[in-house]
Amino acid sequence: MRFTRYIVVIAAFILSAASMAMAQTEPRLVVNIVISSMGADDLDRYADNFSSAGLRRIINGGQRFTNASYDYMQTTTPVSLATLSTGATPSIHGVVADRWFDYVGNKEVSLIEDRKEQSVNYSGGSGSYSPRNLVAQTLSDALAQQHPDSHIATIAVEPLSAIVMAGRSGEVYWMETLQSSWTTSSYYSKELPKWIADYNYQDQNEEYAIKRWTSLLPYDNYHNSQVSVVEGLQSKTNKRIIHVQETPLAKGTMDDIYYQMCYTPAGNSAMLAFAREVVVHNKMGGDAVPDMLNIVLDTPRLISNRFGPESVEYEDMLYRLDRDLESFLSFLSTQVAAPEQLLIVLTSDHGTSPSYNATEDVRERFNVRQAEVITNAFIGSIYGNGDWILGCIDRAIYLNHNLIMDKGLSLEKIQNDVATFVMQLRGVSQAVTAESMRGSYFGSGYGRKIQNGFYPRRSGDVVLNLMPEWIEEREQTRSMSGSMYRYDTQVPLIIYGAGCKAQLRNDKIDMTSLAATQAEILGIMAPSAAEGEEITIIYE
Repeated sequence: MRFTRYIVVIAAFILSAASMAMAQTEPRLVVNIVISSMGADDLDRYADNFSSAGLRRIINGGQRFTNASYDYMQTTTPVSLATLSTGATPSIHGVVADRWFDYVGNKEVSLIEDRKEQSVNYSGGSGSYSPRNLVAQTLSDALAQQHPDSHIATIAVEPLSAIVMAGRSGEVYWMETLQSSWTTSSYYSKELPKWIADYNYQDQNEEYAIKRWTSLLPYDNYHNSQVSVVEGLQSKTNKRIIHVQETPLAKGTMDDIYYQMCYTPAGNSAMLAFAREVVVHNKMGGDAVPDMLNIVLDTPRLISNRFGPESVEYEDMLYRLDRDLESFLSFLSTQVAAPEQLLIVLTSDHGTSPSYNATEDVRERFNVRQAEVITNAFIGSIYGNGDWILGCIDRAIYLNHNLIMDKGLSLEKIQNDVATFVMQLRGVSQAVTAESMRGSYFGSGYGRKIQNGFYPRRSGDVVLNLMPEWIEEREQTRSMSGSMYRYDTQVPLIIYGAGCKAQLRNDKIDMTSLAATQAEILGIMAPSAAEGEEITIIYE
């Protein structure tokens, strides 16, 4: 009996050791796919029209977390990409917006613009960017530091997305929309690799540019009914098509068509085609050193913002992206010797609000410029005329500290005055001052979410939260992110491959945990500022 017990114990130990060995197997290729503005329920809402080998392959074959969210208010692309890449909240990683005001010089500062750098693609092109204003180490930085031989690349349509996701390490490329070619900054490389220069010269992106956007499926297959520019929709049922006035797709110069490409599914197609070339030319996944490819798909956000998440345009884009991913996933599987050597993480930087015109009762929008003017006039009526408001960026009001100091006034008092006043403006739900963020601890509720997004050196003097489903008024914008509400904060999250068991999980996941979790799978130390706890991954 004792001998049998020993056998059972030894067997259990062996099984446990084998399980741990699987858990500790380092993948050879890590691919992070960020589908910008994808809502948490999109994978289910549109699943019936996904192909079995595209998104459904990841959904059914990966470890899917249905309760993953960002625990702060500023759920915009640069802020949340910084969270994904660093494993920290904005209060730690310092990215609160794509720009802010420098109180000393009363000037606006860009997160990535850097006059010390220039484009390496062609003269006059975009590229005067760098990651110098980033504060925290990214996952790419950590991998490069601990595995110097790793091939690391980050690509996106927009330079902001690419740079924030990448950090300071690896190859970083984005699309120059005026000429539809791939470029980078001299910060990362003094010249483009020859294969990219050839790729640009051959106008490889041109084949994806479209002048007419026709529907992929018969109209009766679509869940959405609001349509602006998609053609070929003829219903055989009584389903009503809601036409929304919109500027048609560009049909003029190639420059117009290239720019327009990013607002059509062609933007995704061009991105994934280029991603394939990046993998091939860098021989990613081909040796024992882990490689990493970060892909930020900006096009879904651009389409969602312009046409709305309830539009046929957004839905059709998802179906076309699904088909592109089907081919891309099949390609990735050929780059590694075994399935456990490939790790794919699919998620989003944020969701998005319902469209302001999604119903017959058109929702009002918050006019930022008007709020600036009347708030400045209010402060002027108390303390005298002057430029009291420097500006409002992502619902954060920046005051003129130099003017306040020159007049010997209390900054805290004026912050409180502004917060009290703006609470009277239509659409404003909360207004919190910087001094209260510094001097108080908010353990729950909206205060915690605002505080998690507050970085003293860059955040505004008064931070506003709009009412549910309210957005800022911007030209050609029907939907936006940047709130603390679930439609913005909750996102899809799937970890696929590397021995992960296919499973549906409803654990509450803070998105600060993802970077640390990936670091653990890779067998490296997490980025230095990472604060999220590793997700417990269940393996086969």
